Amino acid sequence: MDSRYNPTEIEEKWQKTWNELGLDKISLDTNKPKYYALSMFPYPSGSLHMGHVRNYTITDVIARLKRMQGYRVLHPMGWDAFGLPAENAAIDRGVPPSNWTYQNIDQMRQQLQRLGLSIDWDCELATCSPDYYKWTQWIFLQFYQAGLAYQKEAAVNWDPIDQTVLANEQVDSEGRSWRSGAKVERKLLRQWFFKITDYAEELLNDLEKLPGWPERVKLMQANWIGKSTGAYLEFPIVGSSEKIGVYTTRPDTVYGVSYVVLAPEHPLTQLVTTPEQQAAVEAFVQEVTNQSELERTAEDKPKRGIPTGGKAINPFTGEEIPIWIADYVLYEYGTGAVMGVPAHDARDFKFAKEQNLPIKVVIVPEGGDASAPLESAYTEPGVLVNSSQFDRLNSTDAKKAIVEYAEQQGFGKERVQYRLRDWLISRQRYWGAPIPIIHCPNCGAVAVPDQDLPVKLPENVEFTGRGGSPLAKLESWVNVPCPNCGTPAKRETDTMDTFIDSSWYFLRFTDAKNEQQVFDSARVNDLMPVDQYVGGIEHAILHLLYSRFFTKVLRDRGLLNFDEPFQRLLTQGMVQGLTYFNPNKGGKDKWVPSHLVNPNDPRDPQTGEPLQRIYATMSKSKGNGVAPEDVINKYGVDTARMFILFKAPPEKDLEWDEADVEGQFRFLNRVWRLVTEFVNSHPSSVTHKGQMTKNEKDLRRAIHTAIKEVSEDVEDEYQFNTAISELMKLSNALTDASCKDSPVYAEGIQTLVVLLAPFAPHIADELWHLLGNSNSVHTQTWPKYDSAALVADEINLVIQIMGKTRGAIPVPAQADKAELEKYARESEIAKRYIEGKEIKKVIVVPGKLINFVIG
Repeated sequence: MDSRYNPTEIEEKWQKTWNELGLDKISLDTNKPKYYALSMFPYPSGSLHMGHVRNYTITDVIARLKRMQGYRVLHPMGWDAFGLPAENAAIDRGVPPSNWTYQNIDQMRQQLQRLGLSIDWDCELATCSPDYYKWTQWIFLQFYQAGLAYQKEAAVNWDPIDQTVLANEQVDSEGRSWRSGAKVERKLLRQWFFKITDYAEELLNDLEKLPGWPERVKLMQANWIGKSTGAYLEFPIVGSSEKIGVYTTRPDTVYGVSYVVLAPEHPLTQLVTTPEQQAAVEAFVQEVTNQSELERTAEDKPKRGIPTGGKAINPFTGEEIPIWIADYVLYEYGTGAVMGVPAHDARDFKFAKEQNLPIKVVIVPEGGDASAPLESAYTEPGVLVNSSQFDRLNSTDAKKAIVEYAEQQGFGKERVQYRLRDWLISRQRYWGAPIPIIHCPNCGAVAVPDQDLPVKLPENVEFTGRGGSPLAKLESWVNVPCPNCGTPAKRETDTMDTFIDSSWYFLRFTDAKNEQQVFDSARVNDLMPVDQYVGGIEHAILHLLYSRFFTKVLRDRGLLNFDEPFQRLLTQGMVQGLTYFNPNKGGKDKWVPSHLVNPNDPRDPQTGEPLQRIYATMSKSKGNGVAPEDVINKYGVDTARMFILFKAPPEKDLEWDEADVEGQFRFLNRVWRLVTEFVNSHPSSVTHKGQMTKNEKDLRRAIHTAIKEVSEDVEDEYQFNTAISELMKLSNALTDASCKDSPVYAEGIQTLVVLLAPFAPHIADELWHLLGNSNSVHTQTWPKYDSAALVADEINLVIQIMGKTRGAIPVPAQADKAELEKYARESEIAKRYIEGKEIKKVIVVPGKLINFVIG
């Protein structure tokens, strides 16, 4: 038998065999419990990186393990395939987005298949395929029928040169278009929204139903939803019947309001502006309108504003206060207006100081002095002063009393508000799912009938990156009769945000080939929710929140019967590479690709200056990436998997180190030699002769300790690194064993191979086969440990004299304190150190040590 381990040969062979046997397909035996293991599906960029490999390896270990534990496992894969890069490729290279995308999918599928992942490829889906986006459009219409999809005007990033809408990521840090370099403007367009705010409370409360999620992810979602309880208050405008509505979480500060601020784009801005201020206000509004939301709200930017000349009345004091407009107030947030309380809000304090506005103290700390000059805003709760009948109340009581008073007087009420805003889903692009709406001059917005879905993307489209959406320019596609009345009408030319495609893909995987329905409800209710979801922390907010929202809406439409899509969530850490940079250079120029550097004397190849090194997340820009195929070609897939799993716990960042990869390759070679030497030197069946020897009992204890420890490490916390350490310990115990012709040794070899299977699936199946088994190791039942085997007959009792260890003796494990003392006193060690001396005290720690205190 060939004693050399040849990963390439073995891996190709077993991948072919598994495919032929259909081992990765979900079992139809519904008597088995289900388990749904899912990695976040990738964007088909064309090549896998190490982050992908880590994500999919983690999920694959879980899927393989669960199959061996008797579950019917769904472990699917698909492609999040709509989006901007394909459209950019079409503009830059003249390749249709679908060609570019499907080419990348083919390439990445081959790369994934080479990793030997136990994926059920029968469930594969691509979100850009009409048989998928037909159902994305159908779901849109479910939202529309439920009153959860609506249109309103909203600001977009507008490139005035290319005359096109830009995504946020297409605007650089200076507010310029990445393609034309033009200063980007904000422009109002009528766009589609989903009413996620209707579900804000449930999305927040149901986080408690997710004990299997990391606390920090739940906190990020809760903060994003941003529930607050406060007051809605109305400030009458002098000389008008209109009122300015504001929301505040600090109604206890209302007597300190010395001005109100409107968003420049607020409809009341024109009404309150006096003729003297009109020109200045219009110029300011024009300037601010062109700024992005990010620019306007940046913490480090000075807050800019101007007075409108208009006045409002503080309804609590009857005082007239000035109305300003400022860049930091956004019309889309809250009411689009804020009350200025400079003494008790840091931003207002800074703004009032810059603009010379009055600062009135209305809250002081317990025992504080209201007349003391303020160096900065006092933002903590305290005791009210200068607040009429509410003086001397503490903040908590005052909030309640002031809201009740406002309600009685008719100028305010308690309000629960959320930071969460409705989800803008319109995109003025081609490569996305078309919104299935037709705009009729008579009937308004009309849903495309179900039988006419999908609304397919036309293929005869020209991509220039200029002008409006490519779809809007295609008359033959846009102009259609109204489905209701037959009048000439126009299709909606916006496509959907790609987050919509990924908000329900996990549901489609359960019934991916169903042509009649979005999915069969009985099937989705059987296989959902996802038991283990694995992906990057960067999706902690939007993707997960939107997926939860979709699940709840589809539940309320009667399509499924569960509240949450993902039972457990694992956010894996980044893969970091050794990274070189020149500290004397700035920006992107400072990074030096590692292949250009001599690691023994790292210098900048251009300047000769010494370089510094750090571990940083692998990326093209830093030149610190390691191509998965290079590692696989050199060491094999199983070694790459073992390194990724062993180097760091799944949720921690992993530092790539070639020496550690080499270490795992050596370990697999040791296992290979152990098994092949056993096969070469032993008959196929070994019979047991009488009682087990001490060596056999010790080895059997090592075997069952490994089963226990590995099983515990791979449950719940997924400590794969310590599980692999246990495999190494078992391998060492087998190597050192002196009973290699014993059936216990044979049990150890078999157990090592079975325990190795989820981690290094190819070598495990080859070794299982060499051991004379005809079936796959992956069809074996995960072993259970024998608790009796874990009990030692003998233990080593440490003997101490005056607290200092002098040696150890073997004693029966079950011996009581008196027996342990007897064994110790009779030992050679005791005789040597104690003879002729008085023993004042004996301390016995059963199962561990005995300590003699002598005079």
